[in-house]
Amino acid sequence: MYRILMMVGLMCLPMQFNYAHSEVQYPEQYVSTQVAINGLVNTPLTLDVNALKQFPQQSTQRVAITTMKGQLRAEAADFKGVLLTDLLNQAEIIRKDHNDVKKMVIVATASDGYKAIFSWNELFNSPNGQGIIIVYQKNGLPLDPKAGQIALLSTRDLASGPRFVKWLKEISVLKVTD
Repeated sequence: MYRILMMVGLMCLPMQFNYAHSEVQYPEQYVSTQVAINGLVNTPLTLDVNALKQFPQQSTQRVAITTMKGQLRAEAADFKGVLLTDLLNQAEIIRKDHNDVKKMVIVATASDGYKAIFSWNELFNSPNGQGIIIVYQKNGLPLDPKAGQIALLSTRDLASGPRFVKWLKEISVLKVTD
């Protein structure tokens, strides 16, 4: 029985690692033109690229999109955008108790349903938060339809692909436990 369970587990293993969005035939159907910030926030926001440009700007240098196995998904590029933490600070995360934030996750969702998850501590209590950017520009140009007009990039991940959210449409703040 143990061998059967191990074999079934090993056969399922590749399905558990969804490195990035699947390739689609018509990416323009998923293009995101705005991102909504919602969930446990005092001020829900809906922002297009022009609204994002009103926040302090962040630029990256030569970030490549790679899988967990180190395979290159997209050549290194320079990106421009806004820190996710700046947007969350503007929306004002709701805290009924001092420790509530320690129980929160932030879910980035694409228009094709792809999701990436960050903890509140990762964003606000570690250096990683300074590298999680809502991007709208690549190499000085607007993002192409393959990424939507708005995407999320976690620049400090060892493998940037699993949490690269192209076609970003929503950022939700959720409490996972009481």
